[in-house]
Amino acid sequence: MVEFAIKQAEFITSAGLEGAYPEPLGSEIAIVGKSNVGKSSLINAVCGNKKLAKTSQQPGKTRLINFFLINRDFYLVDLPGYGFARASKAEQKSWGSLIEQYLASGRVKHLFMLIDIRHDPTADDVTMFRYLLYYGIPFTLIATKADKLSRSKRQTMANANAKKLGAPPYAIPFSAESREGKDLIIKRMGEIVLDDSSSGEE
Repeated sequence: MVEFAIKQAEFITSAGLEGAYPEPLGSEIAIVGKSNVGKSSLINAVCGNKKLAKTSQQPGKTRLINFFLINRDFYLVDLPGYGFARASKAEQKSWGSLIEQYLASGRVKHLFMLIDIRHDPTADDVTMFRYLLYYGIPFTLIATKADKLSRSKRQTMANANAKKLGAPPYAIPFSAESREGKDLIIKRMGEIVLDDSSSGEE
């Protein structure tokens, strides 16, 4: 079996509350997490292009749903970060509606939920996790900023925070700086795409 690899990645479009999504493909993997948890950095790391998704030191930068076409085969989708305290209540509500509308669309086949490995899940993290359970979306938890902890603590903390979220006690430790976890995430993407293509042939 040929090992899955990301050979091509390009930005396609952004969508707002009007829901102008691109035509669906066989698979669609969305990435969600609180503001500044490192969604854009993860996309850039796994795609091998540090300029693909715009990153910022300022939380709340992503305000639309951004679609990236991978290997001309499936979409990787960057959702707006939630829980940005300095955003207005109206903005927070708008972002929440944008995310929920997308999750309810039936398009997303799998969700990568990012949590900060250094901290307990926030109330917003718990709410988001309940959303994906409500919509029945398969998920993988990824604990970002792993390089901020000693190597011996990374998997233990990732698993503990997954358990505190209410999920099975496992998350992939990931660092955009050291690229730890990158290969595991790409492998997981390959499994998801393969599963989707297999189910589509039935």
